[in-house]
Amino acid sequence: MHAEARISPGPQHLRALERANAVRLARADLKRRVAEGDVSAAEVILSSPWEAESMTVSDLLTSQKRWGSTRCRKLLQGALIPENKTLGSMTERQRRALAEMLRDGEASCRTDVAEEPSQALEPVLAGVA
Repeated sequence: MHAEARISPGPQHLRALERANAVRLARADLKRRVAEGDVSAAEVILSSPWEAESMTVSDLLTSQKRWGSTRCRKLLQGALIPENKTLGSMTERQRRALAEMLRDGEASCRTDVAEEPSQALEPVLAGVA
């Protein structure tokens, strides 16, 4: 049996703190990009980048604009996914299903917003004609 000792550059707890800080900073940047709309939550769920592996699904969803805990909870209950499930532990089937639900929701929100102004103007235009 051949045993080999590794020489580490510093104490283990300092390396762990550095790693945790790097993950926190990368996760904060990812959440900021999701909030700004640079990347969608569905893309993050499907690609599962390293910084999101230990992030909970609810944490990712609530980083989107206009997404609170209630909206997140309702979506996850419909998908039968617990709120504290981490992205890294999701199965491929769960990823695809949740990403599809998010995309469907985005499409319906865009449709609702596009229809609202015309519906609001109908009574006004009816009086003019």
